[in-house]
Amino acid sequence: ENNDFMGVKGLRGQIGKQVADQVWRAGKQQATKAFTLYANIDILRPYFDVEPMQVRNRLLESLVPVRIVKFPQKIAGELYGPLMLVFTMVAILLQGMKTSDTIIREGTLMGTAIGTCFGYWGGVSSLLYFMAYVCNAQITMVQLLSLLGYGLFGPCIVLFVTYNVHLHSLFYLLWIIIGGLSTLRLVCVLVSRTVGHTQRLVLGGTVAALHMLFLLYLHFAYHRILEGLIDSFDVDPLPARVPREVAAITSKLVLTSTAL
Repeated sequence: ENNDFMGVKGLRGQIGKQVADQVWRAGKQQATKAFTLYANIDILRPYFDVEPMQVRNRLLESLVPVRIVKFPQKIAGELYGPLMLVFTMVAILLQGMKTSDTIIREGTLMGTAIGTCFGYWGGVSSLLYFMAYVCNAQITMVQLLSLLGYGLFGPCIVLFVTYNVHLHSLFYLLWIIIGGLSTLRLVCVLVSRTVGHTQRLVLGGTVAALHMLFLLYLHFAYHRILEGLIDSFDVDPLPARVPREVAAITSKLVLTSTAL
């Protein structure tokens, strides 16, 4: 009996030890996951750690072209300001839908506006990064995202004004002045980081054409294309079903047959 008791006691001790080991391993895994998540967030923190005063200064600087292009110009490697500008442009596009004659039958189509703005920001930045690599320009992807994101400040001003004041002459004036200054700033910074006359022309001409044409597209063609897509996918509702009065129809048929 003593041997059986000692065997049961030893078995319980082994089970308790295994349970304790499993609990320890599970806790260790959870702690490792939490530490990894915090480490990943800590990696992104420098790109969003910026003072409001710095954001304001960079917004104003985005409308001031660079005079000296012989030396590489400094580009802020932060994404807080550009991200807020992209969301601001999304809000302006949604506000423009409501103030224009566009008929929205399926909500405000926020997803389309978000896809358009973020698609331009990320897509054009990726294209310019590839071209910068080919043209041997000294610029990183984060710097391109920051540069192009702050470059949206001018288009946001133009769209906000012209969506509320519907004058084509005013749009063309702001497009040339504010949009031109914003585009010229992008071109000058990219040119200052590129070596070679041909490479500078290719990279500067590409960013100038894309930036100016994107503003034209948002003002003239964006809402019309959306309205056309809505009309093409719009389906007329099915006619409502009217319940049949079976008893009344049956009685009428009986009376008709009796009369015959």
